[in-house]
Amino acid sequence: MPSPQELRVLFITPEVFPLCKTGGLGDVSAALPAALRALHTDVRLLLPGYPQVLAGVKYKSKVAEFTALPQFPPATLLSARLSLSKAEHIPVFVIDCPGLYRRDGGPYMDEFGRDWPDNALRFGLLSRIGAILASDASPIAWRPHIAHCNDWQSGLTPAYLHFHPGKKAATLMTIHNLAFQGVFPPGSVVQLGLPPHSFAINGVEYYGNLSFLKAGLFYANHITTVSPNYAEEIQAQPLGFGLQGLLAARRSHLTGIVNGIDVNEWDPAADRHLVKNYNSKKLADKAFNKSALQQQMDLTVNAEIPLFGVISRLSHQKGIDVLIEIAPQLVKIPAQLIVLGSDQAQLEHQLSMLAQAHPGAIAVRIGFNEALSHLIEAGADCFLMPSRFEPCGLNQMYSQRYGTPPVVHATGGLLDTVVDCTPKTLANGSASGFVFDTMSAEHLLATIKRAAAAYHDKKIWHRLQKNGMAKDFSWHTSATAYREIYLSLLS
Repeated sequence: MPSPQELRVLFITPEVFPLCKTGGLGDVSAALPAALRALHTDVRLLLPGYPQVLAGVKYKSKVAEFTALPQFPPATLLSARLSLSKAEHIPVFVIDCPGLYRRDGGPYMDEFGRDWPDNALRFGLLSRIGAILASDASPIAWRPHIAHCNDWQSGLTPAYLHFHPGKKAATLMTIHNLAFQGVFPPGSVVQLGLPPHSFAINGVEYYGNLSFLKAGLFYANHITTVSPNYAEEIQAQPLGFGLQGLLAARRSHLTGIVNGIDVNEWDPAADRHLVKNYNSKKLADKAFNKSALQQQMDLTVNAEIPLFGVISRLSHQKGIDVLIEIAPQLVKIPAQLIVLGSDQAQLEHQLSMLAQAHPGAIAVRIGFNEALSHLIEAGADCFLMPSRFEPCGLNQMYSQRYGTPPVVHATGGLLDTVVDCTPKTLANGSASGFVFDTMSAEHLLATIKRAAAAYHDKKIWHRLQKNGMAKDFSWHTSATAYREIYLSLLS
């Protein structure tokens, strides 16, 4: 067993901020390895060589060739460095396989929003090379003790390692969102070089197909997910998404660890995207950001009306359809609404129509804009996250750090990180937002009205803001918990 100072971890991920990001996994893949390295853990990332990855990493050098994997096209392994700041760098391995990764569009879909038809091969290669690097078959000298896999895209790594006859790393599989499982036709088993007998209920088979995620959950030495509450929820329907039986059976090997946030990137006292920086002792300066946000989004500039912000994938999971249903009533409170995001075309259209119908009160920006997302966190008075389910969530933590109390549904990591505002929690200093238990338009609207009423009581509102801003959402605690699991797997 290595000493804690010698611990080596290969962190296998399909995306990492700031190179490529479609959701919270991109943020986690930068922040958690950085926090682990601060705890003297030798973490190195393994990434697909998308164009933006190849363009964004520094000091690239070829360290290996993979030309003898019969199921896959030739690939080159590059060693490089990802710069997170002037002082913070993470070593990365990049799989340069032009035929699979050098494309326009996103990591998983083309420019028209369609899944790449060869995603099984694309992420099979990521998983396969991850397994090679984590075993005695690796062509490079650096050998990890742990292969840390993330979501379905690296889910075959534990399966490949399970069937490897030689020495190999222990495996940890992290579920960031169980709804995405990487399901492909049964012929993919042979295509990807897995043994035919692995296609069984005690293996990679999932309702007659191959599931990358099920493979990871079945074969990994340990499973983590991104909040304790979500770890419980996924052991039953509806949030088990067909895998609840397997997860319940592996309960003793399943741990929920709340994600942290990048407290350097998300710091209202130093955020370069803000009109004016502020902290809990200078909360009055937050108002400058609200005014700037209202002006930028063509909302009526009014300091007294509560402004609710949303930064989200525009999807059914995120409860956007319920928000659309109550938006006309939200305006009548009176209140304002800003939405930033993209995903389902119908929801995008409905939100755009709402903005046209309520000029000066509702503003919608379709797409992703990093600078605007920071200004919304600072400029909004309250943040809305009515997710039907939310494994962890990051924006509710950003919001509390920015003195922008969130309104959240009582699910997953939202329930683990937001304390409902009640007389009791105000008195004991734990209140930091507003929580509703039942997912419905009626309960969402009632909670928004409760938040708006609290906004007009400045004494209560300032207490809520300061409570949230005093919380420690840094990655240090989470990274320490991951290190303890790594070491337990090697003991």
